[in-house]
Amino acid sequence: MRILILNYEHPPIGGGGGRLAAKVGAGLVAQGHEVRVLTSGMAHLPIESIEQGMEVRRLRAFRKREDTCSVPEMAAWVAVAIPVAIAEVLRWKPDVIHAHFAVPTGAVAWVASKLTGIPYVLTAHLGDVPGGVPEQTGRLFRWIQPFTVPIWKDAAATTAVSSFVAKLAQKAYGIMPQVILNGMEIPPPPTLGAHEPTRLLMVGRMSVQKNPLLTIQSLGWMKDLPWHCTIIGDGPLLAEAKEEVVRLSLTDRIDFQGWVSADEVSEAMRGSDILLIPSLSEGLPMVAVEALAHGMAIVGSRIGGLADVSHETGEHVNARLFELTQGAEGCIAALKSFLLNPIALREARVASLALASGFDLNHSLDQYEQLLINAVS
Repeated sequence: MRILILNYEHPPIGGGGGRLAAKVGAGLVAQGHEVRVLTSGMAHLPIESIEQGMEVRRLRAFRKREDTCSVPEMAAWVAVAIPVAIAEVLRWKPDVIHAHFAVPTGAVAWVASKLTGIPYVLTAHLGDVPGGVPEQTGRLFRWIQPFTVPIWKDAAATTAVSSFVAKLAQKAYGIMPQVILNGMEIPPPPTLGAHEPTRLLMVGRMSVQKNPLLTIQSLGWMKDLPWHCTIIGDGPLLAEAKEEVVRLSLTDRIDFQGWVSADEVSEAMRGSDILLIPSLSEGLPMVAVEALAHGMAIVGSRIGGLADVSHETGEHVNARLFELTQGAEGCIAALKSFLLNPIALREARVASLALASGFDLNHSLDQYEQLLINAVS
C-alpha cells in the first residue's frame, strides 16, 4: 500500500506520540509499504528528508519550540497542511491516510478525505480527546468539540493507544476505538546491576500535566535516603522546577538534562532504577513502555493512563502508585517502599522486564497494518 501519515509532531519535534508514529511508519516500510509523512517543521530541520525509508516533508508554520505547541501554532499548521495534504493525495494517490492525533491532525485528514475520497484511519493519544488533559485542553474542547464530531464519525477506523483513551473517546463520541498499545523494539534484557545511590529518572515536558514540582518537593523530604535524580525535558515549568531545587538545597542530588534525543533517553534509562511519573493525566506514555524494556520499576500517580504499564498486584508487580489527592505524602510513601527495600526494588525491575514483552512493536505493527488494509477494502 501507499500510506500517507499525517502528524503535527514527528521526531525530534514532540514527545512520545510523535516517536510512536515514527516507529509505526518505519515498521510499515519494513513490511513492504510505501510511506510518506507530512508533519511540522522548524528552521533548523530539513524541509524534505528520507528517514528509515519514510519520505518526510516538514511544513513550517511558526512553531517556536520542539517540546511544546500552542493552540495558535496548531491552528497555523492545520491551515498550512490542508492544501499541501490535498495536493499530495492528488499527486501521489495514497491508498489510505493515517492521522495521528484527532486534534489538530484529524482536521487535515478529514478535509483531505472529503475532497479526494481517500479513507483515513484516526489514532488518538490523549490530549486530543475531551477529558484527556482537562487542565490544558478543557476550555479548548468546550469550543471545538462539536467540530471534532465529524472527524471521528467519518473515519474508516479509529484507534487509541490505551484502554483509558479509548474509554474517553467512547464517552465523548459514542465510538469505541480499537486499542493498539504503544509498542517498541524490545532490546536484549539488560543486566540489572545495583546502583549506589538508587538512580531515579523523570522524562517529559515540564508542564502542569507532568507534575514535576510534586516530584521535587517529595524528594526534598527524603534527603536522608540514598538517591540521585535526573530530570529530562523542557517546558514552561522548567525555570520554576530549577528554582525549587535550589530552594530545597537539592542541587547536588537532582540534575536537569533538558530536551534530549531518544537515544539519550534510552542511555539514561540503562543507568537508572526507577521511573517517576507523577502526572495528572497520561494516555499510554511511551517513556513508561521504554522503561519496562530497560527493567525499571515505576513510581507514579494512580491514573487510568498508567494502568496498562504499572501492576500493583498479581504475578508481575512492578510499580508503586499513589493517589494524586495524597500529594507529596503519597509520592514519598510510594518511593520509600522501594528506597528502603532493595529486594522489592529488584523484584519490581524483574517484573517490568517480564511485562515488556506485551508491548512488542511487531504486534502493534501487525494490528495497524491490518486496520489500514481493512480501511482500503
